Amino acid sequence: METLQMKTPLVEMDGDEMTRVLWRIIRDELICPYVDLKTEYYDLGLPHRDETGDQVTLDAANATRRLGVAVKCATITANRHRQEEYGLKEIWPSPNGTIRAVLDGTAFRAPILLPFLRPAVPGWEKPITVARHAYGDMYKAVELVTNEPGVATLEFTGESGRTQSLTVAKTKGPAVFQGQHNTEGSIRAFVRSCFQYALDTKQDLWFSAKDTISKEYDGEFRRVFDEEFANTYKVKFDALGLQYFYTLIDDAVSRVMRSKGGFVWALKNYDGDVMSDMIAAAFGSLAMMTSVLMAPDGSVEFEASHGTVTRHFYRYRAGEKPSTNATATIFAWTGALRRRGELDGLPDLVSFAGKLEAACLETMRDGILTGDLAVLVEPEHCRQIVNYEESLEAIATRLAKKMHDADRR
Repeated sequence: METLQMKTPLVEMDGDEMTRVLWRIIRDELICPYVDLKTEYYDLGLPHRDETGDQVTLDAANATRRLGVAVKCATITANRHRQEEYGLKEIWPSPNGTIRAVLDGTAFRAPILLPFLRPAVPGWEKPITVARHAYGDMYKAVELVTNEPGVATLEFTGESGRTQSLTVAKTKGPAVFQGQHNTEGSIRAFVRSCFQYALDTKQDLWFSAKDTISKEYDGEFRRVFDEEFANTYKVKFDALGLQYFYTLIDDAVSRVMRSKGGFVWALKNYDGDVMSDMIAAAFGSLAMMTSVLMAPDGSVEFEASHGTVTRHFYRYRAGEKPSTNATATIFAWTGALRRRGELDGLPDLVSFAGKLEAACLETMRDGILTGDLAVLVEPEHCRQIVNYEESLEAIATRLAKKMHDADRR
């Protein structure tokens, strides 16, 4: 069987811990036997980020803008504990936050569904897609800890020389402060991408924030959503029978729980981070959630929406073979390969991505499940609980048959 050819490389961002282990197996055993894989490789593992002063993360983000398509493994976001564990020179920022700041895109996250995997919310009949603004808020915030009484102020000096100033707080003792920001341009790009995604997928669009409390910051998001809808998207939504509405985020949570699903839920950066994990867990597993970052210039980055599966990695390092679900990481690869094939006019590469996804889903439908799914299904739907190696071997077997059958035709 001849390997499928690629024209343009993908940006490949390697990661950390258990997902790094899965990454190599997926690449070498599920993709490379069938695709002459071309990638521009960047090691975003925490040790290498530390070695390069995090320059590798910026390089990977800029490469994504240049090549247009990237696939990313899950990475560690460092804290003081991780600094001690890895002996880091600094507590480096979230690589996802850095990449999103460079690309200024929107992260769309949607669950991967199985017919026998019932959501924890019984009324959900269709997937819920979280559209997460991927710039600013606490991910670009500055923070300050003080140890004496004093006054904190927020000051802005415009290019005109005009200064605006607000008193944040007068403190009587030690305190902690955080300054967040966003830009009108980034908010508007987020809003437009949400409306366009809803139109493309023919789904209603909800946006929620807390403008009753954050009257200026959250209010700016609501203002731009309302303005873009009225001026550009209302006629298009009406033509398709779609609805857009805003509601406070606490009201939105209760509405989501009572809904049947089947809509796009647009959220600010941190809100989207939290709620996408809630949606993933309620639909089944964090390992069953896709994530694609779409930038205004058309570049896209595919990744799993979960973390590095640290507890499984510690067990792996101790010689065990944990039951880690690789589905979302596989779908990150297939999403990137499909997009690359579409952009470069390579239908066979697009078809391969579909076959790999089908092999993955068929393995689970055949009752071969990792532990995270096995505890969620009725006994008749679980024939075998497997570790990560056994799961990937079962997927490889089904993929080989699909590729062989296609080659014979």
